[in-house]
Amino acid sequence: MPQIAITNTFWEGVDRLDKPARARVHKAMGKFQQMTVPQLHADKGLHLESVVSSRDPRMRTIRVDDGLRIVLLAPDDGSDLFVLVHVVPHDKAYSWAKRRLYTVNAVTRCLEVRDLTAMEQITPLFAQEAEAAPELLFADWSDTVLRHLGVDEVTLRAARTITGRAQLEAFGSLMPEDQFEALWLLAEGFDADDVYRDLVAARQGATIEETAPVQGELAAAVSRTRSRIALVTGPEELADILAKPFDAWRVFLHPAQRRIAYRPSYAGPAQITGGPGTGKTVVALHRVRHFLGRSPDTRVLLTTYTGALARSLRTGLALLLDHDRALLDRVTVTTVDALAHRTVKELRGNPGTVLGDKEERRRWQRLARTLQLPWSDAFLAQEYRHVLLAQDLRTFEEYAISRRRGRGSALGKAQRERVWETTVRFEDELARDRSCTWLQLCAQAARLLRDKPGEGPRYDHVVVDEAQDLHPAQWRLLRALVPEGPDDLFLTGDPHQRIYDARVSLRSLGISVAGRGARLRLNYRSTEEILRWSRALLDGEPMADLTGDEVDSLSGYRSLLHGERPVCEGHRTESAEADAVVGRVRGWVAAGVAPSEIAVCARFQTQTALLAERLAAAGLPVVRVKDGESDDTVGVRVSSLHSLKGLEFRCVAVAGVNASAFPFQAAVTPAEIDPLQHATDLTAERCLLFVACTRAREALCVTYSGRPSTFLDGMK
Repeated sequence: MPQIAITNTFWEGVDRLDKPARARVHKAMGKFQQMTVPQLHADKGLHLESVVSSRDPRMRTIRVDDGLRIVLLAPDDGSDLFVLVHVVPHDKAYSWAKRRLYTVNAVTRCLEVRDLTAMEQITPLFAQEAEAAPELLFADWSDTVLRHLGVDEVTLRAARTITGRAQLEAFGSLMPEDQFEALWLLAEGFDADDVYRDLVAARQGATIEETAPVQGELAAAVSRTRSRIALVTGPEELADILAKPFDAWRVFLHPAQRRIAYRPSYAGPAQITGGPGTGKTVVALHRVRHFLGRSPDTRVLLTTYTGALARSLRTGLALLLDHDRALLDRVTVTTVDALAHRTVKELRGNPGTVLGDKEERRRWQRLARTLQLPWSDAFLAQEYRHVLLAQDLRTFEEYAISRRRGRGSALGKAQRERVWETTVRFEDELARDRSCTWLQLCAQAARLLRDKPGEGPRYDHVVVDEAQDLHPAQWRLLRALVPEGPDDLFLTGDPHQRIYDARVSLRSLGISVAGRGARLRLNYRSTEEILRWSRALLDGEPMADLTGDEVDSLSGYRSLLHGERPVCEGHRTESAEADAVVGRVRGWVAAGVAPSEIAVCARFQTQTALLAERLAAAGLPVVRVKDGESDDTVGVRVSSLHSLKGLEFRCVAVAGVNASAFPFQAAVTPAEIDPLQHATDLTAERCLLFVACTRAREALCVTYSGRPSTFLDGMK
């Protein structure tokens, strides 16, 4: 019986197939593993074939059906390990296999693949251009330095012909993944020593920690490449993996991720940042598993901002822990707000009605009108949120001397007195009605835990996902839930996905991550074309990092996947736009994309309702994300932009990106009232669109009717 290993490129190929084709692939894989090696060569059904004229003599294919073949590497070293590397239509399988060469990197000792034919064709062409170029891209690094980073002779010859970023990107899908990443980081300005530490040493460390005794060079290399290859030990494990093919390869860990997730200990709070699709959530889930393995009594809180994200975390953790009830019972997966409600109810009694944002704004509006204040309801709500609640100010004396960080309108003492009197009245009215806001509830919960030590929920470790959207009141609650010490808080997030106005200085809250941070730069979800297009939406906006004290950057952030450039198109009317979106979705479905792997989103409910209606009229199943249907419900996901946060799909259509929606006037403070808040609000608007677009893995379509958003200037 052969042993098999499965690469992530194979899972990506499976993921592009429709459900019946996937089932046939699964059947072929199961049959393959059950046969002996001599039977494989004799079997007429699987039809194991060599690939004539392949650059790698180990290349083989097996038959799935008349239209599909699995491409695999056969052992040539005395072992019985076969590596499944791709699944593609029959004709493409042979052309794909002929061009690729799999090798073992001499530095990392991991298995790598390159399109050798294409590299040999492109390198001489670039070499001719390089003769006339004033400077080569990698002229500042010697051959010795590049070889030290794992760049082998074939890649080195190509690197010495590259004159600019465009040429480097042309090699993106051709070179071995790790070698290209090393070159890319150097081109982005990273120090060679840092690249070695974050990339090469991480691979070598994984080699030492993960390798078990194996037979044969290919098997040994596979065992050291667990970030991209799953080694299947038997039929039971294969059956388990086949039940969830995309999820199975999605939770693989890159060495940089594994080094973070399974680091024995951090001396205190740790912070992990990275752009969309870099695997922050997967790292957080693996960190939870690491904590659970320390002691049978360990209790972990895994928390985030929204209920939808909490549900997604709960599903991912169950998958990672193989639905082990004993382990799952030791982890609380919930939102910070829900935990605040539970804490207050447990320690003080029912907190009453919790107001939504709209009702809170109505109350501020009524107070501003009743008291004839010179400020708008938006100004009052923001002052309360960003100054009083953010700093937990309980007296006027505290407010009078407080720094109003991030506020662009000065307030004298008399003005602060009027604001303070208004907020006292606001709180008194809420108390009289037995109601509160969510942030008030978080502040109350934090105070109760502080004032009643030993009571209420407590945890050994707190893991926070999407940390960029949490308010200081929520951070105080989290700080109070876990004793200070090693591995108390583990935070993941991305300032470029901050779509809620949450300003925070973690250091001021007693959460210092100095020297305990890491940044993930490689996107595993979307194509480079989608990333490059989406990143341009941010227009180079500077972003405060998770600590609030430094500026975060997407420098070095990229994907090794490639595909079609996103489509951006305008229409005369909203109705015509909806029809075009339906046509786009029908095209995706016709190409084999399952409806549930497609998302259609817009900012306003009126437009999402119209899109859902048109999709249904076209005979397409529809699921409204806000309705909370289970993940396995069949249908195109129709959603608001906010509800897409934390989710991902093969194809995404973002509709209604017109001038009235982005930026949305009601969400942006006028510059004459507060110029700093105005700038912050505009950045949040760009981030919202950026988040929606980066939900797409393979295809992105952005549409508008009438006048396009200024965010799309130069993007069409």
